[in-house]
Amino acid sequence: MRKSLLLAAAAVMALGAGPAMAKKQLVIVVKGLDNPFFEAIHQGCEKWNKENASAEYECFYTGPASTSDEAGEAQIVQDMLSKPDTVAMAISPSNAPLIAQTIKSANPSIPIMTLDADLSKEDAALRKTYLGTDNYLMGHKIGEYIKKAKPNGGKICTIEGNPAADNILRRAQGMRDALSGKDGLAALAGEGGWTEVAGCPVFTNDDGAKGVQAMTDILAANPDLDAFGIMGGWPLFGAPQPYRDLFKPMADKIASNAFVIGAADTIGDEVAIARDGLVTALVGQRPFEMGYKAPSVMIDLVDGKPVADPVFTGLDECTKDTVDTCIQK
Repeated sequence: MRKSLLLAAAAVMALGAGPAMAKKQLVIVVKGLDNPFFEAIHQGCEKWNKENASAEYECFYTGPASTSDEAGEAQIVQDMLSKPDTVAMAISPSNAPLIAQTIKSANPSIPIMTLDADLSKEDAALRKTYLGTDNYLMGHKIGEYIKKAKPNGGKICTIEGNPAADNILRRAQGMRDALSGKDGLAALAGEGGWTEVAGCPVFTNDDGAKGVQAMTDILAANPDLDAFGIMGGWPLFGAPQPYRDLFKPMADKIASNAFVIGAADTIGDEVAIARDGLVTALVGQRPFEMGYKAPSVMIDLVDGKPVADPVFTGLDECTKDTVDTCIQK
């Protein structure tokens, strides 16, 4: 009898302890799990979990299987917002208007922030802050490297990702502004000596192989092309061997700045490609830092503490001559 009572008491205690032991979820939703950039964010999230193992909060990383699945990301946002243990969310919107509409429909009571990519300016009030790269500055720096290499201008093609990704659009604007010396031009038609060729920009939906194929086609159609501005590193880190195969025959032209390639990110094989002299300059982000900082920012939002808007992470700038020292340690 006494043994039965003890077992019953232990069961009651276990049931009572269950909910108390469940951690509050600080959810990070990225554009896609197939992109090594977002895996670096994941690793930052996991480092925070390891360093805060006894905390009442847990960093939970998720996203659709493919970066091109914009509807899938919106569905995950909706599903995670409906869970009672989700206490804050950081989103990297693949399609900014779609994610904004998803947030509006859910009308969440928990704090929402953006990470890596922001909502459009007209929807910025839907989130508390943005944590990540100054994307306009990043694109501007890419443009500065291209302009320095070819100060007299030339013909250029811009490689972009998802057509509605706000971060990529801001980078492209920054690059155009740097090249033209003017603000806000939707396309370059001789300003600053630069002209965007027909068929550009090319939107690749963050697909590396698609990016390399697009550049192959653009070069074939425009043998007098002078430059590529690549707003995300997808062709370099997503399809490194096809990228090398395409540009290795142009290595001498790249070395002499007869042909210029400015690209975003410093992920995977990108730095090695810079070392090989197959890209003029890389302007890289710090995704690990984003993933590591996001949980702490979300906790501050949950606690009602003041949080700056935006919260920028830094940039790493790499050329063939600086590849051994350009990445923040």
